[in-house]
Amino acid sequence: MHSSSLLLEEPIRMASILEPSKPSFFPAMTKIVGTLGPKSRSVEIISRCLRAGMSVARFDFSWGDAEFHQETLENLKMAIKVSKKLCAVMLDTIGPELQVVNKAEQPISLQENSLVVLTPDQKKEATSNLLPINFHGLSKAVTEGDTIFIGKYLCTGSETTSVWLEVTEINGEDVVCLIKNSATLSGSLYTLHVSQSRIDMPTLTEEDKKVISTWGARNNIDFLSLSYTRYAEDVRHARDFLSKLGDLQQTQIFAKIENVEGLAHFDEILQEADGIIFARGNLGIDLPPEKVFLHQKAALYKCNMAGKPAVVTRVVDSMTDNLRPTRAEATDVANAVLDGTDAILLGAETLRGLYPVETITTVGRICAEAEKVFNQDLYFKKAIKYVGEPMSHLESIASSAVRAAIKVKASVIICFTSSGRAARLIAKYRPTMPVLSVVIPRLKTNQLRWTFSGAYEARQTLIVRGLFPTLADPRHPAESKNAVNESVLKVALDHGKASGIIKPHDRVVVCQKVGDASVVKIIELEE
Repeated sequence: MHSSSLLLEEPIRMASILEPSKPSFFPAMTKIVGTLGPKSRSVEIISRCLRAGMSVARFDFSWGDAEFHQETLENLKMAIKVSKKLCAVMLDTIGPELQVVNKAEQPISLQENSLVVLTPDQKKEATSNLLPINFHGLSKAVTEGDTIFIGKYLCTGSETTSVWLEVTEINGEDVVCLIKNSATLSGSLYTLHVSQSRIDMPTLTEEDKKVISTWGARNNIDFLSLSYTRYAEDVRHARDFLSKLGDLQQTQIFAKIENVEGLAHFDEILQEADGIIFARGNLGIDLPPEKVFLHQKAALYKCNMAGKPAVVTRVVDSMTDNLRPTRAEATDVANAVLDGTDAILLGAETLRGLYPVETITTVGRICAEAEKVFNQDLYFKKAIKYVGEPMSHLESIASSAVRAAIKVKASVIICFTSSGRAARLIAKYRPTMPVLSVVIPRLKTNQLRWTFSGAYEARQTLIVRGLFPTLADPRHPAESKNAVNESVLKVALDHGKASGIIKPHDRVVVCQKVGDASVVKIIELEE
């Protein structure tokens, strides 16, 4: 996979680094996806998470039933009203996830150099010598010498709460393993990951389809996180399924790359998916540790050049139990931003972590600092070169808007759009200033009723770096017949002023359609 590193802006004055960070309306251009769970499901906590910078709420169906998640979602809706902050909803599928089942929920102690048997017989009790699993085909998927990892919450990596096993014998459907490190497993479910082995299970399981067609359809989810995506066909199959569920045909599919199979077919998957989630928890097990960062850089570069959002996971695991990240984690977040990620996804840190709000705040601050030294000029040149000539009309307008905004030191770019495509193209070129995406609703019909589009389109930009959407009055057209649609522009400018990103005498770049032409114009504001 091709990779191209981005250097920092130079020179960086040491004195400027030591200056305290200034608070702003937008904590960072990089977005934060927060997983809502036991420690982050009250209206109060969710409201604080939204104010801290969370723009997408993830609902992980690997645990918890639909009723639990519905209660959380209702609290999210109330929190949105209280905080006046937009938030999108992401449903994360279970996928072909292998699990150890501990019905008794008693802690299980595993001792180094002892043997343990993995069995598909879920009627048996989990003990230190026997672990029931939810898959009958494991004995056919592994061979002697293979590595198996078992941990809680998608593999924490902690060597006291997760365990490495080595396959020593296949006995019918049972797999006998040597325990490589002592650990204590607690709770009812643990994830089981077989390193670099093909698991013959569908990517979109029957359980996933049931959840999507009920909970997902009822709540008009904005994003579907397709766990364990291995082939482009997985995305096509999921999209075909969504197309039969009414409004869910508008749901964007983010392919979650979690193993070597997904990496091997990355280019085809990227072409089919609306975005990519680089799931480093399982990838860190499937890949040698020294290879993870290379694949991250290559994957993010490809997403950036394709103009599709990229999301990175597992960045501040230690903040699940601690108020501050480690130095390595803080550096990791910053490097993900410099590598080109659109969003950071927080899992256990917000789902069951002790400090969900503080985690979002801290990650946002690190992202904001990294964005200050992101070499936009070098990135812009690479993006232009990658697109090549002749450019499409819309691509040319988008790149011109970004270049103009940087040249005149505009405080913001305002883009009028109906589909969100123009705004996403502008964001693709990573402007150094926020992009206010003014989504103009359109009237549409299914021959039974008339409805306005726009809500989906606005929320789906909440995962794109640098894009901040607002939904306009449907009486304002996205395409102006005159040179200026003064009323809708005034609404956008007022929103920017209220947000604190537009001040008197600022320059603003506006991108909109006038008749059949797309126009980029520069406005200098008065007092």
